[in-house]
Amino acid sequence: MAAVEKRTVSLPAEQASYIDAQVATGTYASASEVVRAGLRALQERDAAVERWLREEVVLTYDAMQTDPSRAIPATRVLQNLREHHAKRLRAKRGA
Repeated sequence: MAAVEKRTVSLPAEQASYIDAQVATGTYASASEVVRAGLRALQERDAAVERWLREEVVLTYDAMQTDPSRAIPATRVLQNLREHHAKRLRAKRGA
């Protein structure tokens, strides 16, 4: 196991209770394990966002730079969103 560094953190009561519940149910053996699992999940999420930015957003940006005619004007996007929203509201009222 890698070297361990101790930290002191302050948590809202809700988060502290969540940690305690995870330990009490036996899901984790200690509060430290809960925090480590949370940090691993955060690292995985950050890595996924970085991959998405590199693998999809950059490619889309490059494609738009190459062929700007692919772009949809913001006014049309806004109009489409308004129409979609209005349609959902009508469907909700009809339900």
